[in-house]
Order: sequence, then structure tokens, then C-alpha cells
Amino acid sequence: MTAAIEIVPYEARHARGIVDLIGPIQQGEFGLTITIEQQPDLLDIDAYYRQGAGNFWVAQTARGRVVGSIALKDIGDGQAALRKMFVDTDHRGAAQGVAQQLLDTLFAWARDHGLQEIYLGTTDAFKAAHRFYEKNGFRAIAREHLPAGFPFMDVDTRFYRRAVSPQ
Repeated sequence: MTAAIEIVPYEARHARGIVDLIGPIQQGEFGLTITIEQQPDLLDIDAYYRQGAGNFWVAQTARGRVVGSIALKDIGDGQAALRKMFVDTDHRGAAQGVAQQLLDTLFAWARDHGLQEIYLGTTDAFKAAHRFYEKNGFRAIAREHLPAGFPFMDVDTRFYRRAVSPQ
């Protein structure tokens, strides 16, 4: 584990770091033609994610640099959507543990806030993410099995579901 990384709830001071983290990963690393402007959730994180049982977290270094993110959007009926899970290339991998810390934080929050199921959508390009989600109990499902309130992104082509485990 990387001791110098802290998982904290999003604050307005993280806004620039979120954009600087997510944009280059989506566009440069995976060649997706999606801009920050096409992601209004990132322009108002509090209004979009911090409703009901939703929240948004960042992984930051001791100096406050954002190196990871994860969000949970409450979609009603005890269900939520995992969104915006990104980790800086220099902080990826099991040895670093950043992605796992982010996901564990989200799972604990979901459990503590009475959620029953978490869904997510991702693109076929994120192969390592698929393995990570599956290792953490997510199971692939067909798009038509997603709840009505699920927030689709145009780039989403692969979908997962996981039950929230009681403590």
C-alpha cells in the first residue's frame, strides 16, 4: 500500500485536479472523444453526486495532488451507480493499492448508507478495469438488465452489477 495516499471526500479545491486526472486518461490513454464539457457531472460534483446516498472521493498525495477518483450516484430504490473511477498511471497496480482503497471506501459508504446494489458502465477499452471490477465481485450484465435510473454515458458498452455486502 502507498502510505502517502489518502482517500478523502471531494471538496471544491479538488475540481482542477479531477479535470487534470480524468481528461488525459480518457482522451490520451484510451483515445475517447469525450471532453470535460460533455461530462456536466464533473462541472458540478456536489449537485450531481452528493445527493441521497451518493458521494465523490479523491485519492490525493500528501501534497494534495489528485491521483485518483471514484463516485457513487444514488439512483433510487437502494441502487447506485459507480462512476468516475480513475487512477493516475503512476499510482496504478496492486502494489500501489490506490484503486482498491478507492473502491473499499465506496463499498463501506454504500453499506453504511443502506444501498443494496451497485451498477457500473465502462468501455470495452478499459480491460484492466474489467479484471479489477470482476476481482471485486462485480458480474457482467446485459444493458437491458440495468435499472431504469442508471446514468448512461455514450461510451459505455460493458455493464456490471454487484450486491452490497452487509458488514
